[in-house]
Amino acid sequence: MAEGTSAGSKPKHSIDQRIDVLEELLNERYSCRAFKPEPVPRAIIEHVLTTAQRTASWCNSQPWQVLIVSGDAKEAFRKEIYAAAATGEGAHDFPPPREYLGVYLDRRRESGFQLYNTLGIMRGDQPAYAKQAMENYNFFGAPHVAIIHTDEPLGVYGAVDCGAYVGNFMLAAQALGLGTIPQAALARQAGLIRKRFKLPDDRRVVCGISFGYADNDQLVNSYRTSRARLSETVTFVD
Repeated sequence: MAEGTSAGSKPKHSIDQRIDVLEELLNERYSCRAFKPEPVPRAIIEHVLTTAQRTASWCNSQPWQVLIVSGDAKEAFRKEIYAAAATGEGAHDFPPPREYLGVYLDRRRESGFQLYNTLGIMRGDQPAYAKQAMENYNFFGAPHVAIIHTDEPLGVYGAVDCGAYVGNFMLAAQALGLGTIPQAALARQAGLIRKRFKLPDDRRVVCGISFGYADNDQLVNSYRTSRARLSETVTFVD
């Protein structure tokens, strides 16, 4: 038997190459806030979806359902959801964070200030903050938006499984040369989404994902958020 292998396992160099690819995708991926207008071919979108479908789920329930909205349908949806969001009204199906405290508040602020500083928005300029937030409802110019929804009786476990699906969707998209941004903001218009797309009353909207080809000439795509150290997030008990 070759050195560095065991029965039923892959050679160590092969394992190293696989983790290298995963690390590369994770390090490259970012929340894209400017997209090129050209649409993504259907075959590439289906490749992303087929790959993400392998996501693990509680009891293999695979609770995610995905709406892919493109073309004229996306433009009509964009206008409607933007107008609704501009009123300040709306409600999530899953309660958003009640409050950000401590390190979570620090991380949220750091992320926000990175965005605002990149765009030249002065600290405390609330109208500019609000205007930038509303770009969520323009899908940041993306040619496609995915709406992720789940079954109400599955509760929080269905939503957690959908979160895993969203992560894998974004990694698959990154591997295929696409940019993505996950958007909890879209879920604030859950009622509008159900009505517009004729979803049953028992469907619960988790989030949206705007996606397409990233426009890396735009300044807003130039910054990257930081990540906490393992010592801040992990406790080993031996």
